[in-house]
Amino acid sequence: MSQQEARRNTRGGGAAWALVITSVAGFMAALDNLVVTTALPSIREDLGGALHDLEWTVSAYTLTFAVLLMFGAALGDRFGRRRLFLVGLTVFTGASAAAAMAPGIDSLIAARAVQGVGAAIMMPLTLTLLTAAVPAERRGMAYGIWGAVNGLAVASGPLVGGSLTEHISWQWIFWLNVPLGLALLPLARLRLAESHGTGAPLDIPGTLLASGGLFGIVYGLVRGPVDGWTGSVVLTALFAGAALLVGFVLYSTRARNPMLPMRLFRSRAFAGVNAASLLMFLGMFGSIFLLSQYMQGVLGYSPTEAGLRMLPWTGMPMLVAPIAGLLSDRIGGRPVVATGLFLQAAGLGYLASVITADASYAVQLPGLILSGIGMALYFAPASALVMSSVAAKEQGIASGANNALREVGGALGIAVMSSIFAAQGGYESAQTFVDGLRPAIAVGAAVVALGGIAALAIPARRRTDGPTAAPKTEPKTEPALATTAPTPHH
Repeated sequence: MSQQEARRNTRGGGAAWALVITSVAGFMAALDNLVVTTALPSIREDLGGALHDLEWTVSAYTLTFAVLLMFGAALGDRFGRRRLFLVGLTVFTGASAAAAMAPGIDSLIAARAVQGVGAAIMMPLTLTLLTAAVPAERRGMAYGIWGAVNGLAVASGPLVGGSLTEHISWQWIFWLNVPLGLALLPLARLRLAESHGTGAPLDIPGTLLASGGLFGIVYGLVRGPVDGWTGSVVLTALFAGAALLVGFVLYSTRARNPMLPMRLFRSRAFAGVNAASLLMFLGMFGSIFLLSQYMQGVLGYSPTEAGLRMLPWTGMPMLVAPIAGLLSDRIGGRPVVATGLFLQAAGLGYLASVITADASYAVQLPGLILSGIGMALYFAPASALVMSSVAAKEQGIASGANNALREVGGALGIAVMSSIFAAQGGYESAQTFVDGLRPAIAVGAAVVALGGIAALAIPARRRTDGPTAAPKTEPKTEPALATTAPTPHH
C-alpha cells in the first residue's frame, strides 16, 4: 500500500488515532531508557547482586535497543510497518511483564534485553506510520506533539521510576507498560493503515555489520566507566565495533540494496540533523543522569521531590514542542532546531556555573527553564527534518538511522560524562560530588552547542517549499539506488 493510499484509509479521525497510538508507543520505549536509574537501590535490596550487576538493567536495554533499530526499520519497510509495529509492541509488552515478575537479577537483565528488542522494532516505525497517516500540511503540529511526548519520556524517566518505587514498588516501573501495551494492540490493528517501504530484499550482510559494529561501540561505552577505558575487553569492543562500522560504510557504498544507503548522507539536511541529534542526546542524557543524582544525593530530595523540581526542564516539551512544530511549518526547521540546541547548551552552561553543595532551587531555576525550552524547540522540528530529507519510501530507513544515532549518543553521554565525573570528583561527600558534576555538565553544554553548529549546516528551506513534509508523491524509480532526484528539505 502506498503512502497516499494509507492517508486515504485513515480519514475521519485516522490521523488523530495515529498520533495517539504512535505517541504512546514512543513514550513507552523512550521512558524505559532511564526509568530504572532511581530504582536501582530497591532492586538490589529485593533481588541481590552487586551494583556492577545492576548497571546492566540499564545497559542491556540500551544495548539491544541501539543495535537493532535500523534492522527493525528495515523489517517494517519490507514486511509491512503496521504488522512489524504490532510485533514489536507485543514483544515489548510481554518483556515488561517478565521484568516485573523477574525472580532474580539475571532474569531481570534478560527481560530488559528483550524489551530493547521490542522497542527497536516498534520505535522507528512510529514516525513512519504517523507520516503516512497525517496530511502534509498538518505534520508540523503532529511531529510537535510526538516529539513532546518522546522528549518528556526521556527526561522524566528518573522521576517516574523514582515515584513508582517510592510510593508503590519498583516492579511497577515495568507493570506500567503492560496495560498501555494491551490497550494499544487492538487500536493499532484497527486504526493504523498498512504501508511499506521500497520492497527491496533484506540486507543481511549490512545488518550484521551494522548491528555488530554498534554492539561493539555501545558495549565498550557502557563498560568503560566500570572496567576502565584501557581495559582489554573495552578496547577490543571499541576497536572491533569501529572496524565493523567502517566495513558497513564501505559495503553500503557498493551494495545494490543497502539497509542504509550512504548517498543519503550527501544531503546536508540528513547529515546535519543526524549529527545534531547524536550530539544533543549525548549532552542531554549524561546531564539528566548526573543531575538527578545531584538533587537526591547532594540536596537531599526524595526521588519524587527531585523529579518535581526538574519539571521546568522535563515538562517544558509538553508546552513548547507543539508551538515549535508550527514554527517549523512557517519558517523551516533549521532555525528552530539550532535555536533550541543553543538554548539547551546555555541552560546547561548556566547550571554548571551555579551548582554548589547547597545551591538553592531558585538559583537553579533559570538553567532548568532554558534547558526545557531548548529541548522542546529541538524535538519536533528535528523529527520533521529527518522525514523530509529523504524520499517517502526511505523514511523508515531514515527514522531507524536517526533513532540509532540518538541511542548511541545517549549511551556515549552517560559513559563520557560519568568518566569525567569520576576523574574530577566522586561520591565521598557533597563537595566531591559537585567537584565532579560541574566539569561534566560543562562538557555536556559544549557538546550540545556543537550540535547547534551542526544544525546550522542544514540548508535553509526554499520559499517555494511546502510545509514540513516528505514528498507527497512516490519516486517513479523503484530501486533504492535509482532515487537521485532532490527531495524537499528545510
